[in-house]
Amino acid sequence: MQSQQFEMVAKTFQGLEDVLAEELRSLGAVNVEPGRRMVSFEGDLAMLYKANMCCRTALRILKPIYKFIAHDPDALYAMVKEYDWTRILTLDKTFSIDTVTNSDEFTHSRYVTYRVKDAIVDFFRDRLGPDARPKVRLQDADVMINVHISGDRVTVSLDSSGESLHKRGYRVAQTEAPINEVLAAGIILKSGWRGDSPLVDPMCGSGTFLIEAAMIAAGINPGIYRRRFAFESWHDFDAELFDSIYNDDSSEREFRHKIYGADISPKAVAIANENIKSAGVGRYIDLEVKPLAKWSEAPEGGILVTNPPYGERISTEDMDGLYSLIGTKLKHVFKGYHAWIIGYREEYFRKIGLAASSKEPIYNGALECELREYIIFEGEYKNFRKDGDSIKSAEKRPERKPMHRVSDNKWRDDARRSGMGGKEARGDNRKKGVSRLEAKYRPKGRFADKTTTPPAENENPLASRRNEHALKMIVGKNPSLPKNDGPLMRPRRGWKRPDSDNSQDQ
Repeated sequence: MQSQQFEMVAKTFQGLEDVLAEELRSLGAVNVEPGRRMVSFEGDLAMLYKANMCCRTALRILKPIYKFIAHDPDALYAMVKEYDWTRILTLDKTFSIDTVTNSDEFTHSRYVTYRVKDAIVDFFRDRLGPDARPKVRLQDADVMINVHISGDRVTVSLDSSGESLHKRGYRVAQTEAPINEVLAAGIILKSGWRGDSPLVDPMCGSGTFLIEAAMIAAGINPGIYRRRFAFESWHDFDAELFDSIYNDDSSEREFRHKIYGADISPKAVAIANENIKSAGVGRYIDLEVKPLAKWSEAPEGGILVTNPPYGERISTEDMDGLYSLIGTKLKHVFKGYHAWIIGYREEYFRKIGLAASSKEPIYNGALECELREYIIFEGEYKNFRKDGDSIKSAEKRPERKPMHRVSDNKWRDDARRSGMGGKEARGDNRKKGVSRLEAKYRPKGRFADKTTTPPAENENPLASRRNEHALKMIVGKNPSLPKNDGPLMRPRRGWKRPDSDNSQDQ
């Protein structure tokens, strides 16, 4: 008997939608359609479990359960109260509500949350008595409800993930502002690297790129480190099915190369080392304290992926010198490499002094950044092109618009004056890529302008810049690390941590 198929939505960062869509297809999802900061797809209960366990670029997996139109808070309350909440809640279960609004009618998400909560509680009171109600719990609730309002279109979903999926569970310490795990994995996957060559991050900070790369190369599912998913508290949770998915190691493989990480800060390297050990990937990574200026050689035929400081709290002179040094090292040390660098400021990119073969717009939290690829060829450029050494031909890439630094209001006003919608206003002439869900619930009339402004991604709790102390050598200071309170991972039958032989000695 075939399992029942249903609709799901995977949330992600803007710029990673296509990568996430490909991940879902590889898992067996059907009707996969990328949207903005999300990918809709269909599958059964096993697919929901797999999406949470295996997707490296998903922030959370939602299961829509109820859709309707509401023009005001009273209509919202009435419609929510009509739903049969006994299908997902019982009196001994706790619940929480997370609300995202993009509407002229519903401008305060807290008020929406309050009205939805009242409707659910009153549903139980009307049927079972004035004292009969499930309890609200802000943290670690049994059932997590997501309410999304676009114009007057309301979608109520169950959040199957719980904590954002970027919180893998391996991080035991961090520098001031490490890159988000989902974003790091997405950048690596965008590069096309799957473990078939060395990978280098010469400014590794707390080691996120290194760990995510090791997990990709070895085929380790990111969900293996998680203590809990929200769907484990659902009434239809199939523990036997999930156990079979959790203990499936068929994707794991041997990694024959090395991942190399370094940082100028001994404290950052010590923190990275703790995280690497926690993730159990120490055997794949060589880590050392080394300033970028000290790099004189690099392993042959590798790729470089890094997230330099963005410069918001560092002097312009220092930043110019840093990015100029990056360009010098790329040209003279990392010959034959493909270098992928995420950055925020155009003026610093220019200091690298190399032409990027591709520019990918990507959001790091609320910051509109760019991911740029630099192909570092050896010898004359014409010979490089003749030999076909490029992994991805720059000539085949669609031309991308340069980084913009205009405010959302100016962008929206320009769109209104020109009579264009959001996609046309941004110069995006694609005719495809709009999901069925987005098309069905896209606001009309006066709500249309609201949907063209991308709201700040509230799933990323991380800051936008690296600690400026990472640019200075720290001498005679030991890192402050939390005490180890026991294993971070749930037990897995027949699975041993990849570094169980204590091969990580740094």
